[in-house]
Amino acid sequence: MCRIHGSFHARTTDDEMRRVAALQHHGGPDAQSFARQSGWALGNNRLSIMDPEGGDQPYRLGEITVVFNGEIYNHDRLRTELMRQGFHFDDRCDGSILPALYLTYGDRFAEHLDGMFSVAVMDLRREPRLVIATDASGMKPLYYHWDERNDRFHFASELPALLGFDGVRPYEDELGLHTYLSAKTPFGQRTMFEGIDVLPPATTAVVTREDGLRLTSRRMGYESAPPVDEDRSLSRAGESLRELLSREVSRLLIADAPVAAITSGGLDSSLVTALAARILFDRGSSEALHTFNIAYTGNWPGDERAFASEVSRHTGTVHHQVEIDPATFPDLMGDVVRHLGQPNADPITLSTFSLFRAVRDAGFKVALTGDAADELFGGYSRMTQALAAPEGADWAGPYLDHLAAVPQSLRRQLYTPEYAARVLAPGASPLPPGLTDILAHGEGSRLQRITQIEQRYRLPAYHLRRVDHLSMASSVEARLPFCQPSVVRFAASLPDQHRTVPGVGVKRALYRAAEGLLPDSVLNRPKQPFTLPITAMLAPGQRLWAMARDVLSPQALRADGRLRYEVVDALFAEQEARPSDGSSLALWALMSHQMWRSEFFGPSAGAHRGTRELAVMAG
Repeated sequence: MCRIHGSFHARTTDDEMRRVAALQHHGGPDAQSFARQSGWALGNNRLSIMDPEGGDQPYRLGEITVVFNGEIYNHDRLRTELMRQGFHFDDRCDGSILPALYLTYGDRFAEHLDGMFSVAVMDLRREPRLVIATDASGMKPLYYHWDERNDRFHFASELPALLGFDGVRPYEDELGLHTYLSAKTPFGQRTMFEGIDVLPPATTAVVTREDGLRLTSRRMGYESAPPVDEDRSLSRAGESLRELLSREVSRLLIADAPVAAITSGGLDSSLVTALAARILFDRGSSEALHTFNIAYTGNWPGDERAFASEVSRHTGTVHHQVEIDPATFPDLMGDVVRHLGQPNADPITLSTFSLFRAVRDAGFKVALTGDAADELFGGYSRMTQALAAPEGADWAGPYLDHLAAVPQSLRRQLYTPEYAARVLAPGASPLPPGLTDILAHGEGSRLQRITQIEQRYRLPAYHLRRVDHLSMASSVEARLPFCQPSVVRFAASLPDQHRTVPGVGVKRALYRAAEGLLPDSVLNRPKQPFTLPITAMLAPGQRLWAMARDVLSPQALRADGRLRYEVVDALFAEQEARPSDGSSLALWALMSHQMWRSEFFGPSAGAHRGTRELAVMAG
């Protein structure tokens, strides 16, 4: 696991490469290196997980140079195949195979990789060309800036690092605030910065001086799934899924560094924990699996520590109960905003950041998680509500509103007339056009279209980037069994009735897979989202309340010029008198956005005057 960065057709200096590396040092503290020639540079920060003594980056083979972030789980098989073709390898590190794989398959090399990755290849055999590829789920994001006028290309694994290049300046996207409030974070290629994009999942980008930047989409996991098997029983589907997850968890437990598991007490992470504990026992491991759960000092709603402890006792793990004081949350906000690089409207960011820090403090560099199961198997209430809507009813509108940080009706009230005129004009959609096209005209059932949207747009942007950035902030590699291509394909091959049926159950095949592995109390408990109890915590007398009041003061909102301060004040009054998820999450989202602006454009960034003027004001 690493962080990577680089440039093409740009005069990048050694000092620049070291500066960018320093900005993402936390994601690769074990080694830093780069290769640079006239017109290009590739850099790497290494978090050594596989073969710590080998695998030095950049990898070189003739005129091919490669840097790599992630884990390749089928590297042993690929190495054997490449050795049969005459290639020689000096170590067994997973990334060492990449130059030979590229020489063998060219731009299609990523189609042969099973794992999570972002890879950059510099090919100097003929015309210099940079080739970059991302994994099919978007587990390892890569941000880039393409200066089309000057043919300059820069990239990095994290946004603050990308901004460390001399040729990349922070300009705020005019549509950014509206996009963020409409989706909790920008979807698709868009970021909150004008001129900075993120490479989508399952994408290969090629940059040359002659042709510029060209992006090619590969097939995502659900797009390569076998046909839906209507004849398979729910029991058989559960058995097959358990076998499949066991194989994937077994592969993901292989590391030359200590591996732990995140256990929230819900179905998804508990199942991963149970499988991992059983696999280690069957291997005759001398050490039990270590599990981590987070809770908050005091008495707060939604506390799951009892369920996580019960899972630990049931599976025989060594359990670590992490407890953090909500009074420290304001002090954490700046770190979280900086590591994410752009606002994310889920309060769980604070808990995620603290949890992975505790994992690393306990001596672990790898942690298995249960992320992505809801997106694959249909676990969210917004999905159930959409499926329950009768034919002819508008189910798509409410579903999209569930994805928002602030509902559409409130967004229209929040915006000043000037900002509303700019962002609510016809054609200024905050969502990628492909998203609404899939909902309205996509193939398959309603549930199939919804899960496609979740996996293509929401999962990588809102969920996986959060997990990646906040785990790597503490030098921890998060491994996600549910994002493995085989699991994604299996989920897509299930008929709707084996995933979610309104009034019957959600993630039905997954619950069948867990039968006998988890306590009944966990299997039979109501679904509860893993999140911060923000509605209870955002209350007068709490530090978060005082912080939100300060960040969203009338003076600050007037200076920004996009939000009506009297509407925000009304939200505070509503939250104080009648606390609710709606008002608390809206205030949290607005506070997070204002803190992001302050972090990246300076605390004195005044009225929003478009885009590039903000960067000039920020210096």
